[in-house]
Amino acid sequence: MTHTLPKPASVHPLEPFIDRLLSADALLPHSDTNVLEVVGILKSYGVVLDAYSKNLIYIADHQFLVLFPFFKYFNGEVSFGKLLKHWWHDRINFEYAEYCMKAMLWHGGGKMDEYLDSEEFLALCRTATTAKTKSNPLVRSINAVFPDFLTEQVRQLAYYSALGQFWRVMSDLFIDLSDAYDAGKVNTIPEVVAFIKAGLVAAASNPITYSVNINGQTYDLMPKSAGLTFLMDVAVPYVEAVFFRGAPFLGTVSYNAQANQIPAEQGQFQYGALYADPIPVGGAGIPPTLLMQDMRHFLPDYLTEFYLASGRGLDDVRVKICQSFQKSMFCVTSASLQGLLPHAADTTNPQEQVANRDFLAAWMDRLMTSRLDVVQL
Repeated sequence: MTHTLPKPASVHPLEPFIDRLLSADALLPHSDTNVLEVVGILKSYGVVLDAYSKNLIYIADHQFLVLFPFFKYFNGEVSFGKLLKHWWHDRINFEYAEYCMKAMLWHGGGKMDEYLDSEEFLALCRTATTAKTKSNPLVRSINAVFPDFLTEQVRQLAYYSALGQFWRVMSDLFIDLSDAYDAGKVNTIPEVVAFIKAGLVAAASNPITYSVNINGQTYDLMPKSAGLTFLMDVAVPYVEAVFFRGAPFLGTVSYNAQANQIPAEQGQFQYGALYADPIPVGGAGIPPTLLMQDMRHFLPDYLTEFYLASGRGLDDVRVKICQSFQKSMFCVTSASLQGLLPHAADTTNPQEQVANRDFLAAWMDRLMTSRLDVVQL
């Protein structure tokens, strides 16, 4: 009896990168400089994500249906000194965390997005919103005129919580990576990717839940029974929304439909971290610049020295931070794709080998216009 082997797929223009990923390598080439930049910037990013995560969860838990949350960035600790620092912008820019949350909410996708449209969620939402607004006739009347008003607010708060939970894991993972590098346990880009992949796999089935306390009673909005998990229901939609799609930056392109400067379909958006041009990102008015500004405050000494010794020193440090951050995101993408392979990377089954290559080829199609070629230099 003869067996027909699957027909080999045509060679993809980015075939070398597919080979890299299947051989436990990375989209970013190894060099001592790349390791220094990636680990150093992820150390800083981990510190920033710690603050972002705590604030997002605080807003979800303690600013539930507060329609004018003037002090939402204060984590419940309002003082005149903190207010002055806030006005002077001597603070973490939590606006960027909300930018990422809104990108996830807008692009949707995945089981969480489906759940937030389900009858189960709507019933839980009605119970919680009724309890919250029973003594607020103004809000109740607004919701009566616009029945989806409060529901949409709760959906957004669910994304606040989910992203906060996701970033909690990633913050700890990046800090642990930095510690391993300092201890000499991580020395190459493939080892960086393997470390991140192991962390993602370990947290893959962590439940994502959300409940609020109203007048001493707990109301579930995303109960554990909904079956939402860290990797597939939050991490993957996050990569899709923030690494790949993103949102067009105001002032850089026209939102006029006749100008045709923005794709008509959300799925065609290419404004994510893997496509970003570090030059405009380093300028005022571009949301990721807020993140670069935040990371600037927590750079490890060795990375600051590296920036000082190159080009314009720290005069263009936000641009340099963005370049390093982009390299690190290609490493995180490498770990994510390797973790999501439909079959083991070293499988000897021909059908499974083809399935793995087809899976990676679909992602490589999307990376064709990214800055993948630039980070190879």
